[in-house]
Amino acid sequence: MIRNWSKAVRGTVTAFGALVPARSSRRRAAPVTYTLITLCCLLFLISPAAGLNPVYGTGEEVLAAQRAYFRRWGVIPAELFEDSPGSALTPATALFVHGSWVHLLGNMLFLYVFGAMTEERMGRLQFALFYLGCGYLALLGYAGANAHSQESLVGASGAISAILGAFLFLFPRARVTSLLPFLFFLPLRFPAWVVLPFWVTLQWLAAGRAGDGPGVAYLAHLVGFGLGFAFAWVRFGRTTRVGGVPVAAPEGENQP
Repeated sequence: MIRNWSKAVRGTVTAFGALVPARSSRRRAAPVTYTLITLCCLLFLISPAAGLNPVYGTGEEVLAAQRAYFRRWGVIPAELFEDSPGSALTPATALFVHGSWVHLLGNMLFLYVFGAMTEERMGRLQFALFYLGCGYLALLGYAGANAHSQESLVGASGAISAILGAFLFLFPRARVTSLLPFLFFLPLRFPAWVVLPFWVTLQWLAAGRAGDGPGVAYLAHLVGFGLGFAFAWVRFGRTTRVGGVPVAAPEGENQP
């Protein structure tokens, strides 16, 4: 989930809802996925957003440190298109910044669930470039649509949404275990071509209601998903897609 942050960190619920890790019939080597997860977690733990580092103080001191941290490393759309080399780098640095424990864990869980299979299909170097490039462009797309916003934009879910888009193209029949609140969280299995378009539809509806203030940057999710699907289509469209993969990639839906 990509978040806008301005004044104070707010607890959030991932746009996918309650999750458990995916399991497959064999272990998959995904060093890039695991490195990204480790890096994001380590950076969060030493940042003021985690609330664990005593160097940032407590109370108002840590809140001030958090605001400064988000503004330094996050994307500020109104400043992004100025003639500042530092601002041009922020869509890359913001991919590794998270605003709360829920924000971090929700994103990292989805990276873990969907990243390994996508990385295995693409290859390590291509997957790494895909992740960084699509994540950068997703944040850039949101900033372009909200060019006057002064809110800080942080989070990895533009890149993770791109992974979901690529996953949909590459593994459309992979079984996804969904935990749906309106069905009392009963675990139901659906193919990816049912679950992921449903998620995109919810993001689209939410984006139409969202403003440019603090909250979830749904438009960045949509841009990332579209870029990921388009990349997989162009890059792998002439090769055989993997359909019936025996994997459960859990997903529920609980919009904040």
